[in-house]
Amino acid sequence: MPKHAISRLVGKFAAAKAGWLTTKAIKWFIKAYNINMSEAKLKNAEDFETFNDFFTRELEEGARHIDNDSKTLCYPVDGAISQQGDIEQGQLIQAKGFNYSLTSLLGGDANDAKPFEKGKFSCIYLAPKDYHRIHMPMAATLRKMIYVPGDLFSVNPLTAQNVPDLFARNERVVTIFDTEHGSLAMVLVGATIVASIETIWAGTITPPAGKDVFTWDYPAKGVDAIHLKKGDEMGRFKLGSTVVSTFSPNMIEFNKSAGEETVTRLGEHYADICS
Repeated sequence: MPKHAISRLVGKFAAAKAGWLTTKAIKWFIKAYNINMSEAKLKNAEDFETFNDFFTRELEEGARHIDNDSKTLCYPVDGAISQQGDIEQGQLIQAKGFNYSLTSLLGGDANDAKPFEKGKFSCIYLAPKDYHRIHMPMAATLRKMIYVPGDLFSVNPLTAQNVPDLFARNERVVTIFDTEHGSLAMVLVGATIVASIETIWAGTITPPAGKDVFTWDYPAKGVDAIHLKKGDEMGRFKLGSTVVSTFSPNMIEFNKSAGEETVTRLGEHYADICS
């Protein structure tokens, strides 16, 4: 199946102001996925000019509470945990029987992977019904962004159990941050029908899809530095996917009550800071 072509075609419709057709598609989607529109800032299908506007809908003020404890991390998205745990011998767990490479996930440069060796990782899957804006789990300063071309396999739990190296094969945007407690990477993984990945500082990164890895470096200080607070929006998916986060060694300990298939809600307790 030509996954890129189909995804881009769907993306064109999702971005189109198609009037009654857009409204009808949104109404179908709300019903099919039982979406809770009471927590959205705009609550009616007719309020959205495009399907993308609906899919990346803003939440009503107060719909999520950001835990402001400086010694904790908050969940960056609504979704469900696929896997999380230790990074061992440069490998992350994808599913039972499947591991994948930290270096490959981050774009292939061993220097980018080095700060996270023997650290921890967490993979959160966003279902179609979820809120699709991505927020910061802790305060951080952007150091690097990497666009990595790749496939567009579906990233649902069934696919994760059957496609080797799924998250290191799909198209993705890697964002690497410095924090007071160590390094943080947030990897926004594309998938079939994911029409666009955006960040708040650079806008749309994909489409168009590329064939080469592209890298952007950012200053730590000065007027061009990008500082984000805990809970700040950092990006969004237009038609959902997965966020894989990696952390430096001895930096955090995940919420012990959370594990595989745990439902996550933006702003709730994610992990405790160790350092």
